[in-house]
Parts: sequence; structure tokens; C-alpha cells
Amino acid sequence: MKIMTNYSNAIKGLLGLLKGLKITGVEFFKPQLTIHYPRKEVTNLATYRGHIDLVAKEDAPLEPKCIICGKCAEVCPSACISMEMHVKGEQSFASPAECRTITVGHGIEIPFSGLRLPPAEVIERELDSFNLDYNYCSLCGLCVQICPVGSLTFSKDSYLAGTARKNFEFDLLQRLRERSRRSSQTTTAQEKR
Repeated sequence: MKIMTNYSNAIKGLLGLLKGLKITGVEFFKPQLTIHYPRKEVTNLATYRGHIDLVAKEDAPLEPKCIICGKCAEVCPSACISMEMHVKGEQSFASPAECRTITVGHGIEIPFSGLRLPPAEVIERELDSFNLDYNYCSLCGLCVQICPVGSLTFSKDSYLAGTARKNFEFDLLQRLRERSRRSSQTTTAQEKR
């Protein structure tokens, strides 16, 4: 009786092995779905979502559309977005004691306000840096969705590689300006031809 049990277990195992080999054989002859980088490169990046990037204004390609509302940094679950900004006229006072300021947001003070809040349309803010720590980004897309003016988009930069964490800490404002300069240089080079 024990011999029959061993034979039936062996036959069941052999049938399971044959089923597995059949699946492997079928998949072996199907066309490849993966790209073997660096021998081949990905050509269809239409749906790829990389790290976020700033979008430039149509009339001023070196300036971002960002209105510095800070909603992207507030909604980020990974806390990987930070910005530095200043209000126009902030640099012109001699010392902080001479200027009575009012704080209207995180890191945003209105100089010479006399502690009275000016109308929002009078406050002119300038973006100094827009930082992304891609080491912590979960690519959830909440920052892109919540932006009221559409100043954030996903990059198509699929070939990021680095040896240190510092390689993935980006100043997106600087990247926007470098992209604009490169595109203007290529258009002038093409016009010369």
C-alpha cells in the first residue's frame, strides 16, 4: 500500500513538473516585453511618470508658472518638496529692527507693512529655489493634481542614475532655467543652418 502511495505522489509531481514546463515553453517563445538597457533604449515614454518638474510661462521661458502658494509642499505625504521665496522689496531695509513686518505664510513676511495686511494682489513674491528630494518621493502625483495653475508636471527623465543620495536632490527652478537655455541654444543653432 505504501508503494502505491509513493508511485501516485511521484506521478502527481511529474504532472506538476510537466505543467510548469509547458507554461515556461509557451512564455519562452513569446516576444520580449522588457528592454535590455543599454543595448536598447525605451522609445515610448508617453505614459512614463518620472520626478516632478516646473512648467515655464509661455511668455517668459525662464520663469515658472508657480504662484508660490505652497499647496504642493503641504499635500506631499513624503515631505520631499520645499521652496524658498522672498517678497519684492524685502532686501531694501537696513535692519529688521527698522522694519515692522507681518508674516502672511510659512517663511513669507511683508516688509514695511506697519503690521497691516496688504491686499493679496499687491504682494509680489519671487521664487528663489524649488527643491525636490527625489530620494523620498513616492511618485503619488498629489502635488501635480493640487497645483491651481498647472505649474508642475511629470518629467520624462527615465535614465536617472547616481552613486550618492545627493545626486537625487534637485533644484527644479535651476533645472527649468537650464532646460530653457538649452532649448534656446538649439533653436539658434538650427536657425543658423
